[in-house]
Amino acid sequence: MDEYTSRRRIWELTCPGLPEEVGRVRRWTRDVLGDSRCAEEAALIVSELSTNALLHSASGAASGSMRVSLFRTPGSVVLAVTDVGGGRTKPHEVAAAEGDAHGRGLTLVSALGRRMEVSGDDEGYTVMVELDPGTTEPEPRPAASLRPTTRERHQ
Repeated sequence: MDEYTSRRRIWELTCPGLPEEVGRVRRWTRDVLGDSRCAEEAALIVSELSTNALLHSASGAASGSMRVSLFRTPGSVVLAVTDVGGGRTKPHEVAAAEGDAHGRGLTLVSALGRRMEVSGDDEGYTVMVELDPGTTEPEPRPAASLRPTTRERHQ
């Protein structure tokens, strides 16, 4: 049975381009990573990236959408948010002045992640962030080992 159990997990969620979807994406990320030490950082990152997708691309238009992907292995968590394009610029970090109300998001995301990459073009950009979960993630247990052993049942 072990041959059917992958140590890699992939989740994807496509959302309409509505502001309330940012909260949904944040909750979804926390649910998926509930047993990980990086669940809160991941929720903050997807909040920032999905907000940026809505504000700076056509994802926030009436017919827009965005896709959130989460890849998990025992030693890594990778988050990616993809917009539908139509933005004026490629997502990038900026040096915000002290009084600026905006412009710190990707700098924060970059600081929280082990690595950040931006890919794509005018038809859609993906911002990918790799997190260090701090310790090795829990190993997935094969289905056969989910049943308690005779010893476990009698303790």
